[in-house]
Amino acid sequence: MTVGSLFTGIGGFDLGLERAGFEIKFQVEIDPFCRKVLEKHWPQVKRYEDVRTVGSELEHVDVVCGGFPCQDVSCAGPRTGIDGARSGLWSEMARLVRQLRPRYVIVENTEGLLERGFGRVLGDLAEAGYDAEWASLRASDLGAPHERERLFLVAYSDAQHGQAGLGLRDSEEWAIFAADYPERLALWLASAGLAPRMDDGIPTPLDRRLRTEAIGNAIIPQLAEWIGRRIIEAEERLKVTA
Repeated sequence: MTVGSLFTGIGGFDLGLERAGFEIKFQVEIDPFCRKVLEKHWPQVKRYEDVRTVGSELEHVDVVCGGFPCQDVSCAGPRTGIDGARSGLWSEMARLVRQLRPRYVIVENTEGLLERGFGRVLGDLAEAGYDAEWASLRASDLGAPHERERLFLVAYSDAQHGQAGLGLRDSEEWAIFAADYPERLALWLASAGLAPRMDDGIPTPLDRRLRTEAIGNAIIPQLAEWIGRRIIEAEERLKVTA
């Protein structure tokens, strides 16, 4: 299945979905530092700079994913809600969903969205013909030394998908996935050492700050992989019942 990534950052969604077997077709990211990271790791993928200006040039994909800015809905921010200057970019993601009509839409944000705009997200998706399910997932459940709980929503464009059910936080399946992730501890230890490293061509305090911010804004790839696996399993069930 193919993926278009919005608000890509340094590619947490992209990496996780690739591990689940998806193919990244395009990325949209406004930050120049993050685009350099994306260019290094996905040199063949089409990239665009601004979610507000892209449209007909984007190719059709099976999945559109993105963690739109959380600053206005987060408990740590001004709490102005989904109409705020940053979190209001959800409307651009909704616009592109209506245009591209993907089979699935994956949305990530802080849990503050539940109080400051979740109704808008669900309403926009429903108006576009999508049903949805969601769950709060924690990085710590996969071995990370921090909780990092985030809200993930998956919307689907066909009633059959809803009947299939994704089980985003099925306790038994989640436990199996976590137990079967032998590389997770090494990944967390490596990630913890990214910000202070000086042997990777990032020499200045400014660049180190940009690197730290990019990592802090990224979603956990393992969580994206989990969601990708659930989507693929749902697709397989649908094939059987078709």
